[in-house]
This record gives sequence, C-alpha cells and structure tokens, in this order.
Amino acid sequence: MNRRFRSFSVEAAAVILSVAIFWVPFYFIIVNAMKDAKEASLLNLSWPSVNHIWDNVSQVISARDYMLMRAFYNSTLLTVLSIVILVVVCAMTGFVLQRRRDKATPWISFFILAGLIIPPAIVPTIWVLDGIALYKTLAGIVFVEVALGFSFGVLLYRGFMSGIPREIDEAAIIDGAGGYRLFFQMIFPLLKPVTATVIVTSSVAIFNDFTNPLYFFPGSKNATVQLTLYNFTSQFVSQWNLLFTNILIITIPPLLLFIFFNKKIVAGMTAGSVKG
Repeated sequence: MNRRFRSFSVEAAAVILSVAIFWVPFYFIIVNAMKDAKEASLLNLSWPSVNHIWDNVSQVISARDYMLMRAFYNSTLLTVLSIVILVVVCAMTGFVLQRRRDKATPWISFFILAGLIIPPAIVPTIWVLDGIALYKTLAGIVFVEVALGFSFGVLLYRGFMSGIPREIDEAAIIDGAGGYRLFFQMIFPLLKPVTATVIVTSSVAIFNDFTNPLYFFPGSKNATVQLTLYNFTSQFVSQWNLLFTNILIITIPPLLLFIFFNKKIVAGMTAGSVKG
C-alpha cells in the first residue's frame, strides 16, 4: 500500500510540475493573445472580456508588409536544408565510426563528444563565415545549424548502428556492393527509427532557433519566425497582445510536430541507448 501511495505521489507531483512548467505559460500566451492592447498590457491570467484573437492574427500577419509569411518561408527552407544535410552526414559518420576500429577512432569520437560540451563562439564564427563569403547567406546559416547538431546526431546514429549485424555488410560486399551502395541501399533503410528522432528533435530546435539567425543571418529579408518577435517590442512601447499572438502562431507548427511524432522520438532514442 505504501509503495502504491509513493508511486501515485510521484506521478501526481510530476503531472503538477509539468502543468506548472508548460501549461501555465502556454495558457498565459493564449489568453493574452485573445485580448486587446489595453487588457494585454496588464499581463495577467484573467480571461478577456472580448475575444480579439482573429483581429490580432490579422494584424500580426500583415505587419511590416507580411514579414511573418516571409519569415515562415525562411525558417522552413532553413530547417529542411539543414535536416537533409544533417541526416545524411550524421548517418554516414555514425556508420563509419561504429564499423571502423583503428587508433584514430577514439580521437575522432572524443572531438565529436567535445562538440556537445564546448559552447559555440560567436565572433570567430562570424569571422570565418565572412572570410569564406558565407556571412548573411542561407548557406552559411545552414552550415552553422548542421555543425551545432552534428555531435548529437552522430552519437544517436552510432548507438543505433551497433545493433545492426556486421553480416549484412559482409554479405553486401560479397555480392559486389561498394561503400556507398552498401550504406544507402542496405544500412540507411534500417535507420528509420533513429532518423525520425533526429528529424523531429533537430527540426524543432532549428525552427525555434533565435540566436543563430540573429548573429549569422541578419537582415529584414532574412528574418526567421523567432526574429519577428521584434516587430511588436521596442524600448518605449510593446504591443503585448500582438506579441503573444505572434508567439502563439510560431509555436503551433513545432508543437504539432512534437505531439504527432512523440512516440517515434522516444522509440529512436531508447533503441539507440539500449543497442549502444
């Protein structure tokens, strides 16, 4: 009985904590997105006297010559290009590191792990991008996002790859398959669970990224969805109702993505950890 009570208490505490951390702020965003400018300036949790959500949405979308729509295009393009490169590069690297056994492998693994620990340096990165003519370009910010997600993706793929028998490699090589054919036709189709995990987690991170586009992809034409929050904030006046409406709009796509693919994320990460 005591064990059941303790288990129930832990579960109840976890639910209450999750509500406090996630749902209360989300409710705060929703109710203030439904208010007019005067009510939203109070910044409280009270329900609006009149629902202004559609008026606010219309103003947010049309603000600064439909900047939000351009930002959605930029963020979507940035996310798709980064994910395609990230999946291919991380999967190939994880395959080589898991199958290869020589003196260089531990050092390569060490530097990949260091990528999760060492924080990125803003000024040197800008200097490098400017030196190779990629600063303020889509290609430059794509490479930055790929570099930042590389270590996490490689570790997931490498852990999952350890559960794939080497006999598949040997059989393919005996049949005359080269390295690229072996990987893309035999190995890569078996990586769907961990690929789904990398796609969803990295997509949410890249789509919601604020600092990297701000530093490495500046300019009003290059704005991503997170940078559109500046449209409704200033030093003297902040349009809180429009700001919260903007937050609500740009939160919905990654939230839906995470909800629908939540099981695949968990499956991919647990499979990689167990097999690793």
